[in-house]
Amino acid sequence: MASARGKVRIIGGQWRSRLLAFPENPDLRPTADRIRETLFNWLGQDLSGMRCLDLFAGSGALGFEAASRGAALVAMVDEDAAIYRMLRENKEKLQAAQVELIMMNAINFLKSDTRKFDVVFLDPPYRLELLPELLTVLPSHLATGGLVYAETKGHWAPDAQWYVRRQAKAGTVHYQLLELTQHG
Repeated sequence: MASARGKVRIIGGQWRSRLLAFPENPDLRPTADRIRETLFNWLGQDLSGMRCLDLFAGSGALGFEAASRGAALVAMVDEDAAIYRMLRENKEKLQAAQVELIMMNAINFLKSDTRKFDVVFLDPPYRLELLPELLTVLPSHLATGGLVYAETKGHWAPDAQWYVRRQAKAGTVHYQLLELTQHG
């Protein structure tokens, strides 16, 4: 139901029902439609003016969904060249001027980029188990009141600096909306 092989559908906003193609890659697991539906219900359907970071862009499902719903900027980061090329094709097809594509390792991006974002999408390849490391460097990239969406295989709990605002699961996929417990 999520998508045809190698395709994912945008479920809301100005590009609703548009299909995005993505390359075959064992680490690519586009976030399922029903999970995205829940996530964007949590965030509010209208992201007008928000600045979003899709740190492991992959298929682009989360980032293009945010752009479709009015985000002012969506920075999409992925280090895989084939994935980057497909993201660029999808950006051009949608004429998504608010999408900025960055071909770079996610950790290196966080170390080199100083911008702050209202929403950060974190859906790294499960096998890498990067969430604990990423969540230690993310606070400096969050705008006041910023939120982090984290998706994992199996149950996972963030450390004490993060408050779990919402959480749910679909099959083995656990997903959470996090915010900092305090802004420093």
